[in-house]
Amino acid sequence: MAVIEAPFSRYKRNNYLIIMGILLAAAAMFGYDGYLSRYEWSMRHKFYQMHVIDNGGTPDSDMKFNQISPPFFLLGAALLAVRFFMVKGKKLTADQSALHVDSLSIPYESMESINKTFFDKKGYFILTYKDDRQQIQQITLSDRNYDNLPELLDTLVSKIS
Repeated sequence: MAVIEAPFSRYKRNNYLIIMGILLAAAAMFGYDGYLSRYEWSMRHKFYQMHVIDNGGTPDSDMKFNQISPPFFLLGAALLAVRFFMVKGKKLTADQSALHVDSLSIPYESMESINKTFFDKKGYFILTYKDDRQQIQQITLSDRNYDNLPELLDTLVSKIS
């Protein structure tokens, strides 16, 4: 039997990248309005004039938000980038003897049941197994988190039946 792999979902990876792009764009947009709009050469100088100069020289709440928010957007993008690189290489592997999920290895002999009632409609199944201390545990595996899950599920079903 060949090793069956279910890599981390392309859908989730793309969502991480899209959200990082949105956060970086928001940081650039609000940063431009908050810091560069004060200069005459800026295309948004009227924004500065409306929210600071016409307000008696004090920034109003819109300008304060534009000055305070960019570091938080950048921090959010950086945290998401760290999370992206942490999960990018994550995958499920089914080899000859066990299913490997992250650092967890579940031998086929310890698998009790697979509840695939919701797999066709909602894309997940629940694997029930006994751990090292003979306690029953459950793990939910979703096709939103892993690609190639139907093939892995077929392998698991054939191994435990």
